[in-house]
Amino acid sequence: MTLHDRVAEVTERLRVRSRAKRTAYLDRLRRAGESGPRRSTLSCGNLAHGFAACGLSDKAALKGDVVPNLAIVTAYNDMLSAHQPFEVFPEKIKQAARDAGGVAQVAAGVPAMCDGVTQGQPGMELSLFSRDVIAMSAAVGLSHNMFDAAVFLGVCDKIVPGLVIAALSFGHLPAIFVPAGPMTSGLPNDEKARIRQLYAEGKIGRDELLEAESKSYHGPGTCTFYGTANSNQMLMEIMGLHLPGASFINPNTPLRDALTVEATKRALAITALGNAYTPVGEMIDERAVVNGVVGLHATGGSTNHAMHLVAMAAAAGITLTWDDLSDLSDVVPLLCRIYPNGLADVNHFQAAGGMGFLISELLDAGLLHGDVTTVWGQGLDLYRQEPKLSEDGTVTWQPGAAKSHDETVLAPAAKAFSANGGLKMLDGDLGKAVIKISAVKPERHVIEAPAVIFHSQDDLMAAFKAGELEKDFIAVVRFQGPQAIGMPELHKLTPPLGVLQDRGFKVALVTDGRMSGASGKVPAAIHVTPEAAVGGPIAKLRDGDMLRLDAVAGSLTVVGVSAEDWQAREAVTEDLTESHFGLGRELFAPFRAAAGPADLGAHVFGADV
Repeated sequence: MTLHDRVAEVTERLRVRSRAKRTAYLDRLRRAGESGPRRSTLSCGNLAHGFAACGLSDKAALKGDVVPNLAIVTAYNDMLSAHQPFEVFPEKIKQAARDAGGVAQVAAGVPAMCDGVTQGQPGMELSLFSRDVIAMSAAVGLSHNMFDAAVFLGVCDKIVPGLVIAALSFGHLPAIFVPAGPMTSGLPNDEKARIRQLYAEGKIGRDELLEAESKSYHGPGTCTFYGTANSNQMLMEIMGLHLPGASFINPNTPLRDALTVEATKRALAITALGNAYTPVGEMIDERAVVNGVVGLHATGGSTNHAMHLVAMAAAAGITLTWDDLSDLSDVVPLLCRIYPNGLADVNHFQAAGGMGFLISELLDAGLLHGDVTTVWGQGLDLYRQEPKLSEDGTVTWQPGAAKSHDETVLAPAAKAFSANGGLKMLDGDLGKAVIKISAVKPERHVIEAPAVIFHSQDDLMAAFKAGELEKDFIAVVRFQGPQAIGMPELHKLTPPLGVLQDRGFKVALVTDGRMSGASGKVPAAIHVTPEAAVGGPIAKLRDGDMLRLDAVAGSLTVVGVSAEDWQAREAVTEDLTESHFGLGRELFAPFRAAAGPADLGAHVFGADV
């Protein structure tokens, strides 16, 4: 299938725009890879420290340069359901490496926080910056120069983007991402949302709410709604960093374990010591980045990736912009209905045909680059397959579903749910913003209403409980950006705003904070940049200003204020000291000071990353 003109156009301008940085990046990568196995550069004392704790067989293997050594970088902790299954992965990987003639060592453990635990809490203000801490933590582990390839164990929100940034910073090493999979289906997501809304209205108590939440989040694995965590898994597969079909196999199953073994064997096979050397920095090029954006749109993926994909691409010397995302959104159809953009969860998506069917449809529609390099080999056609467990416990790959098993969950391109993926970019008087409209009813794609301004989500919640928001309005929650307080997600505002919307009011949200991959039925212009803390236009707004959020035209504007009056307005300021201390927030002052704008990835690494 011929590549779609828009996909080709965006890819080419990415190449042109990124040429200087990408060339410099590849030069550094190739120099790093020229000397072969890195252990050969270590002194005897260095090397002895590096394998001192190994068993005799591994120690003997590491004394030479001919046996590949695999770094395991793990985000394991047993508080996070998505990462708890990783507890047993290192031993499985080590044994699989020995069986394949290699060695594996845990190179680094990285922090992993759960936005579900910190949602609406002060700790959420560390969430976005945890991505960059994860990248740096992984880099510390890999800096020992003991390794020929790496496997990365991570699933959720900021964790996978942080690990990708680290992997690309060591781009001369091959890298494979090994997921743990989603938890089995529990309380349906729409029922969970209904219970949350009843609680917000005061119609049920905390006991009923906790019971519902516990039935929804009930066991090991990723939450089953299609937020950032599961968007991460889709991205890793469509960008060629997972094995084919690995993303959505449940934890603690024979197939999940067998796929981990296969990932280990493959990681050892693609080192510089073999004939299939696949450095991750060469592999993740402009085509792979565009494929990731296309996958995000086709699945109605997380708004967080409007920042994460930009930051990940930058780590490979590629300058991705929101305009690129917007232009691709115009031509990529929505093929998935997974909560909050539908009633199904990711297990239903997997049963309907999963990634194999999705990738096949997008390839056949000319919307993906098929000529990419992946960890599994050359060409994305390899990802039309799905894994099956043989009688002997090994994995075989078979052609994926030729037809969707449930077109209400996973549609063919010819019967797409909508002509675009629903992740739109807005521009106008207030700067740039992102909106996800895949779960927003068409009649709410344009909202014009007076602004009601808040400087914290708690203030909005208090106004709701006091009955002060029974009217048409656009809530402006500002001073939430990276330099203000770290750009927390404001997902706990969804139930009260949803209640007001259901009562017939025109309601929307405008914020320089985030709303997460769980953005739902209320129109929300998020990631507004420049942010209020740096004097962005959002800081000029006053209560009662008429705002127009137009997701059809792609605009976010102030209505009825002359250009002269708007220009003359002073930006307000806010004392944010209270949000800069407690729960470790004081330690992140350098991150707030260094954070870039949302449209450049909101990372702290400076212009060269």
